[in-house]
Amino acid sequence: MPNSKKKTTARKTTAKYGETSRKMVASAVHREKLGTLRSGKGGKGGIVQSREQAIAIGLSEARQKGARVPKKEIS
Repeated sequence: MPNSKKKTTARKTTAKYGETSRKMVASAVHREKLGTLRSGKGGKGGIVQSREQAIAIGLSEARQKGARVPKKEIS
């Protein structure tokens, strides 16, 4: 009796975020922990205090440099 199981191939999935964008987000979170990350145009705003805001700033910087980052979700 032949083996009736079919071979399944694993799909290759690409990462949603590129390596550059991951590094930029990590850098932004690190600067937030040090207290040197600032928000606003030209960094003239207040000091960033939340992790979520630091991640958003890191993703924004990555987009400006042309790194692979998904589009913004408008809610």
